[in-house]
Amino acid sequence: MSQSSDIQQQLSELRELINQHNYRYYALDDPSVPDAEYDRLMRQLQQLEEEHPELISADSPTQRVGAEPLEGFSQIVHEVPMLSLDNAFSSEDMQDFDRRIKDRLGNDDDITYACEPKLDGIAVSLLYREGVLERGATRGDGAVGEDITHNVRTIPSIPLKLLGSGFPSVLEVRGEIYMPKAGFNALNERAREREEKLFVNPRNAAAGSLRQLDARITAERPLEMCCYSVGVVDGGDVASSHHDILYQLQSWGFRINGEMRLVVGIEACNQYYQELLMKRADLPYEIDGIVFKVDDLPLQQQLGFVAKAPRWAIAHKFPAEEEMTQLLGVDFQVGRTGAVTPVARLQPVFVGGVTVSNATLHNSDEIERLGVRVGDTVVVRRAGDVIPQVTKVLLDSRPEKTESIKFPQLCPVCDSPLERVEGEAVIRCTGGLLCDAQQKEAIKHFASRKAMDVDGLGDKLVEQLVDEKLIENAADLYALTAEQISGLERMGEKSAQNLIDALQKSKSTTLAKFLYSMGIREVGEATAVNLAKHYGSLPALQSASLEDLLEVEDVGPIVAKHISDFFANEHSQQLLDQLKAAGIHWDDVERPSNDELPLLGSTYVVTGTLSAMGRTEAKERLQALGAKVAGSVSKNTACVVAGPGAGSKLSKAQEFGIKVIDEEEFLALLDQYNG
Repeated sequence: MSQSSDIQQQLSELRELINQHNYRYYALDDPSVPDAEYDRLMRQLQQLEEEHPELISADSPTQRVGAEPLEGFSQIVHEVPMLSLDNAFSSEDMQDFDRRIKDRLGNDDDITYACEPKLDGIAVSLLYREGVLERGATRGDGAVGEDITHNVRTIPSIPLKLLGSGFPSVLEVRGEIYMPKAGFNALNERAREREEKLFVNPRNAAAGSLRQLDARITAERPLEMCCYSVGVVDGGDVASSHHDILYQLQSWGFRINGEMRLVVGIEACNQYYQELLMKRADLPYEIDGIVFKVDDLPLQQQLGFVAKAPRWAIAHKFPAEEEMTQLLGVDFQVGRTGAVTPVARLQPVFVGGVTVSNATLHNSDEIERLGVRVGDTVVVRRAGDVIPQVTKVLLDSRPEKTESIKFPQLCPVCDSPLERVEGEAVIRCTGGLLCDAQQKEAIKHFASRKAMDVDGLGDKLVEQLVDEKLIENAADLYALTAEQISGLERMGEKSAQNLIDALQKSKSTTLAKFLYSMGIREVGEATAVNLAKHYGSLPALQSASLEDLLEVEDVGPIVAKHISDFFANEHSQQLLDQLKAAGIHWDDVERPSNDELPLLGSTYVVTGTLSAMGRTEAKERLQALGAKVAGSVSKNTACVVAGPGAGSKLSKAQEFGIKVIDEEEFLALLDQYNG
């Protein structure tokens, strides 16, 4: 064999191997090698191609990004039009859809439907000839789109060359290009650091990324593609059902959605819709509904089309997560740490499944970035349980008379001066616990479930107690009598006695919970646990220097300063003395040796539902073994414990190649170390 043939074979084998790794990573979510090994193979291929540029092929994994930006986009006429879908907004609409299909078929038998999440992205067409990507185009108006070949080539989940065999010589694959939530948040965070314009939502970010004339910019954006159908098919056949076609496409190298399902009958469609609606907020990508398609292709052909939509498919839309409304005014709320947050008062609007009349504007920097004024028409976004927020101003709709939003100079609650610490975006009230708002929020936090867990002491009752001057701080709770409480509005004798009993019960706690209840800035549950484990007792922590505090896991200079300042503060010392005098107590923490902490230095994440215990208990069991338990997955995560219903955290762990164990393996791990 000649040297040239030998090198050509090396290149071919490397490209095939890298394509297989890409397939497992992007299409199957099942990476077969560590990132370092993948990078090594890619470098090896790049080096060979640099040494032999005459052997570079267009479908090589190294050739995703072109060298020169385009001057503009050319148009593509779709040989098979990319039709839109009719929409359903209720179960009644779905019943009507099913009835129309049965009437047209003249058959009352239940229909088998293919169900797929409707990804909130950009519809695209990919044309493959002899298995090689030839062209990518946007949907456009359905008949004519734009040529975005140079950009789709940069997306790792789009194969440049089909895998396997048996595919038609001409194959048009259709799908949705979208930006996962994690990638969108990271993109906006980078833009915020650079003081650049932020994207409004992931769909907006995906669309903007695909319309870049310079593919190098697109290549930097975290885009993915999920296929959902085929268009032109020539020189070969595809399966006879929609569901089977998608699995064929997966075998040829494409990503398909893991939430897909086949169901029989319209009631099963409605049940699937409700299940996905509940999971929506936890999915790692945005969806705006479910697409239901008659699965059998001969039946699709029999049903045909009407106007610009197929009769055999429909999109059952979720409640919108973004809506337009008018900004009527701005209130300023004071939180537990004194942070003053501007809150938009809105013309009530139904968004994300609820009526929204208030939304956060975050801080003065965000107001300036948005350029928002009272009277503006704004876009409000509410996703899952996230606090509604104003994301955009519609400047074209700005009325003649609007008012600028001015931050107050004094606290709107206690009239204390406001200050902004250098390097922080937040403006704070300097009144401390002299401020009623901070006082109320501090007491609410103290009594919350993860702190002192005072059952029955809700937010409204705390506000009543402070307003009636019955309490000024958390320690005053323990001096309340049943008579005082029963005299409040909507509080009877039984409710009052229940609260007194709950307060008595809360006196027995743990050092970690007590530290968390104090509301020290930046000290969350995990940090409180670390402090308790590290110092073992409150006096040891109180006497710790800044340098000592920096030795505690997860405590950096800023957090150490907050802790030190809290214990040095005269009011804090008085509160601690009063609480101890009221009978608050806990056992000191016995500091275990490293031998007793086999998971020390490891970070775990618990997600999904565990049948043997709640997530809180699972977290405590892991922490008892020395593990840090984080709320989100990062590249520093050692292991993810995933129960049924695990969503975006599981997907992210798979994306990073992090070890994932199920509940059975988790329980075995606990048994192993607990003997």
